[in-house]
Amino acid sequence: MKIVVGISGGSGSIYAVSLLKALKELNIETHLVVSTMGEYVTEHECGISLEELKSLATHYHDNKNFAAPIASGSFKVDKMIVLPCSMKTLSSVAHGFSDSLISRACDVTIKEGRKLILVPRETPLSPIHLENMLKLARMNVTIFPLSPGFYNHPETIEDIVFNMTGRILDMLEIDNNLVKRWTGE
Repeated sequence: MKIVVGISGGSGSIYAVSLLKALKELNIETHLVVSTMGEYVTEHECGISLEELKSLATHYHDNKNFAAPIASGSFKVDKMIVLPCSMKTLSSVAHGFSDSLISRACDVTIKEGRKLILVPRETPLSPIHLENMLKLARMNVTIFPLSPGFYNHPETIEDIVFNMTGRILDMLEIDNNLVKRWTGE
């Protein structure tokens, strides 16, 4: 399996780091692309440099490199996720404005009929945000807001992050044991 992982400039890079670590542990090939603000936010929130992020991925592609393999539909990948997905990136994808490798790779994923998951991180949501999300959802793009549940009684931030990472892996159709599953009890 090959998965493109985009990190754009919304808060929540902790989830992207957790996902990359989980995918690496599962020996899943990843193609990482990080926006300038994604790099900044990851350093600010997690203390993790771009070099450290690169070490968590199988392949890294510069966000300005439109000659990267993931910019072409002829390069076979299975799925793509943008985590976190800024409203700028989400808007670019919704309107086919491929001004970065992240948005171009999303465009390719949609046109090739592959699974695309966008994980927006914004609150509150404006009508513009909601309309863009609805437009994408109608194109079979999965909109996955970072809205952790608390029925599993998390005790630490790590518990919350692992549970959300597990739910994201579920959406990527990857078996995992990170989710504390609801049993009705």
